[in-house]
Amino acid sequence: MDFLTAPYAPWTFVAAVVLAAALEVAANLMLSRSEGFTRIRYGLFSLALVALAFTCLAYAVRGMDLAVAYALWGGFGILGTSIGGWALLGQRLRLSAWIGMVMLIGGMGLLHLA
Repeated sequence: MDFLTAPYAPWTFVAAVVLAAALEVAANLMLSRSEGFTRIRYGLFSLALVALAFTCLAYAVRGMDLAVAYALWGGFGILGTSIGGWALLGQRLRLSAWIGMVMLIGGMGLLHLA
């Protein structure tokens, strides 16, 4: 079967992890907007996004090891939430946070090669 047309093409598993992370980032940002679930719509939307993220992660582990998929998902989620909080919510990030994110990216790259 062709790489792009196989029922479970390898690239789809990586794409599912990236989509799961993006959904998790959106859920985290909505959770912040919910103000401790006092704004219930944002809170419920956050929960729905988390459910979708786990659905994507469940698909991803069909084609990659759970440890790799979960670590990539978590890493991308940390990066996205940190950058989203900085860019959209005005949260400050110290130099050590930026250095940590660069190290995280390097570690995720190495893990993906495993």
